[in-house]
Amino acid sequence: MSQHDTQAARIGMIIVGDEILSGRRQDKHFSKMIELLGERGLSLSWAQILPDDRAQLTAALRQTFASGDIVFCSGGIGSTSDDHTRQAAAAALDVDLVLHPQAREEISLRCAEMAEQGQGSADMSTPENQRRLQMGMYPVGAGIVPNPYNRIPGFFIHNHTFVPGFPVMAWPMIAWTLDQRYPHLHRQDPQQELSFIAYNIPESRIAPVLDEVEVRWEAVRSFSLPSVGSGTRAAHIELGVKGSHEDVREAIEFLREQALMLGATLEPTISRSSMRIE
Repeated sequence: MSQHDTQAARIGMIIVGDEILSGRRQDKHFSKMIELLGERGLSLSWAQILPDDRAQLTAALRQTFASGDIVFCSGGIGSTSDDHTRQAAAAALDVDLVLHPQAREEISLRCAEMAEQGQGSADMSTPENQRRLQMGMYPVGAGIVPNPYNRIPGFFIHNHTFVPGFPVMAWPMIAWTLDQRYPHLHRQDPQQELSFIAYNIPESRIAPVLDEVEVRWEAVRSFSLPSVGSGTRAAHIELGVKGSHEDVREAIEFLREQALMLGATLEPTISRSSMRIE
């Protein structure tokens, strides 16, 4: 699938690492991914956390490659025995892993820089540097994603992008990909999400109004987030809408009016997120 066939594509994320599933480390990518997409008027459709297991990664990637979704995968592209993502991507596509010439150049430059700082050797034939070159082994047909932190690239193939698990490396690499490979997907109309808190109304009573909102404003999505309350705050529902600025403003006023008519007590409207386009 080419970039220009992705106008209606969903965007997903795969976070790889036993350390996330065991709780040894806390994931930071999920919320950052939402932020990076939101800045470009985009949204995340789904996310998965997967273990460092080659068979499971291969099965998941085979499915996502077939889906046509745009996918960002973080973690597991190193050169140690618990890194399986590069190999799983190749297996999912039934292609070989090969040393990418640009990746070889970048890794060699990184080794030279480290040698100048008294760390290791610039000789790429040493066992350590040969191991480092393994990080440049990508599925046949892949392109590189530049890494501004330490030169060791990530890679992309089809609509999948693979980056390291380290946030300091992964986040600028994801931003680069969104801006360089998918600028045509960035929305030109700013998106907004507005909501308010409603008390003294059951969700079942307001549900038909939420349905009506989406009928009246086809580009607007409504939502309801009930809470049992805590401390001094009573049980309540956060009611809201999201979509383009103009439609959202009209829709939230309609929703507020209907909630009041149905007996709710309301708190002021909250602007949760205004997605900006540079």
